[in-house]
Amino acid sequence: MGIRTSYSADTNFLTIAVEGRFDFSAHQEFRAAYEEADPQPAGFNVDMSETNYLDSSALGMLLLLRDHAGGDGANITIENCSADVKKILTISNFEQLFTIK
Repeated sequence: MGIRTSYSADTNFLTIAVEGRFDFSAHQEFRAAYEEADPQPAGFNVDMSETNYLDSSALGMLLLLRDHAGGDGANITIENCSADVKKILTISNFEQLFTIK
């Protein structure tokens, strides 16, 4: 399990890549990834190409990111989801809160 971050070339977007299990054990590292970002980006991409598990605490962490990024005005894309991860996000109606690719 690991969290990696990278900025877009213009530093407007921060990509947070989640590797392995996205559960409560990732809470501090995931939160630090966006709270300690310098400079603060205009938007976030959450890359789940290497995420193989997602639980309810991960859904809560995504909601905390959304609040941090401006709530209803947040610019957050969740991308590269496996079929299983995308199914969990869909069942949870997260496509109404986030852009899911």
